[in-house]
Amino acid sequence: MNHKAEAVFVPLNIAVLTVSDTRSLETDTSGQLFVDRLTAAGHKLAARVLLRDDLYKIRAQVATWIAEDAVQVVLITGGTGFTGRDSTPEAIACLLDKQVDGFGEYFRQISVADIGTSTMQSRALAGLSNGTLVCSLPGSTNACRTAWDGILAEQLDNRHRPCNFVPHLTRADACESRG
Repeated sequence: MNHKAEAVFVPLNIAVLTVSDTRSLETDTSGQLFVDRLTAAGHKLAARVLLRDDLYKIRAQVATWIAEDAVQVVLITGGTGFTGRDSTPEAIACLLDKQVDGFGEYFRQISVADIGTSTMQSRALAGLSNGTLVCSLPGSTNACRTAWDGILAEQLDNRHRPCNFVPHLTRADACESRG
């Protein structure tokens, strides 16, 4: 259900991190999907980085963005599988002040229509850290599309009712006008 109150849209500053051992920025269709969707929605791209799947490099990059006042949301694609190199959930879980349990649950629920029982292998997660929303999603472009269209578009829109994440983001533009 989509409830839009009469309020002015608040653009958020969103950083995109792609975790991949095989992609480059030119071949990163998942990260590009996030960039295209967030800018089309009226948000601002704060930064875009592609890193190899290394737990400590991922953690360092996300920690840097969490500490920056200019970044309100971090979207991560990739590194959520079960191979020995997939370490994104482990890299970021310790950085989260509060985990948004319903994020991964709902992502898996809406993914069933596309991938059936394979959705149980998704280790998607989200949480809040230092006033920044951090969302970690699988590396497939379809998974990123599902997450943006089915969850993030509404939850990153301050006009969505009955609730959204924007009031919990204590940085930059979100503090000025929460509508």
